[in-house]
Amino acid sequence: MSIEIKISRKRISYKTAMIFLNKRVEEVKMGKNKELIWILEHPKTYTAGVRFNLNEIIDKKIKIIKTNRGGKITLHNPGQKIIYFVINLNNRKKDIRKLINTLEKSVIDFLKIFQIKGKKDKNNIGIWVKGKKIAAIGLRISRWIAFHGLSINVSNNLKDYLKIKPCGLDSSKITSIYSEKNIIPKNYNKLIDILIKNINNI
Repeated sequence: MSIEIKISRKRISYKTAMIFLNKRVEEVKMGKNKELIWILEHPKTYTAGVRFNLNEIIDKKIKIIKTNRGGKITLHNPGQKIIYFVINLNNRKKDIRKLINTLEKSVIDFLKIFQIKGKKDKNNIGIWVKGKKIAAIGLRISRWIAFHGLSINVSNNLKDYLKIKPCGLDSSKITSIYSEKNIIPKNYNKLIDILIKNINNI
């Protein structure tokens, strides 16, 4: 199955990304466009999933964008890579847990390239390194079209997390590739290859 790969070099606002993503979801539903994997960065943006609580906001002055994805409150900021996708599970196994496992495995495989040992947590979606979260996943399913995506902390400012309880966690429980290995990946072709291979095996 053909998946379009889109890589944005400039930062994309969350609102602009959601307009594009939601349009693609409808097009995939109608069979008018390809599935999508889209890698980008956002300016500093705090978003809240359908399961967030007001007590997760430490700094009440920050602006929160409410979304229709799963999960709680989180942060997107420069240096964090966002991977949005639109995947048609009608053409694959209609197994949401398998999709989540596939995304988690893809991040773990990517981190291995940098000698970072990522782990899954049976009680919390996402990828963890030494007890700290390095990647988050937020999904929404509509007529078996899976969309939204995952984020990987690469070299972003982790102090921005101090204003919230990210995914309901203490901000000290967040890490990044740079924090772990003092390196910043130059390209994400290997991540794309891993994602396509793993998704096509669903």
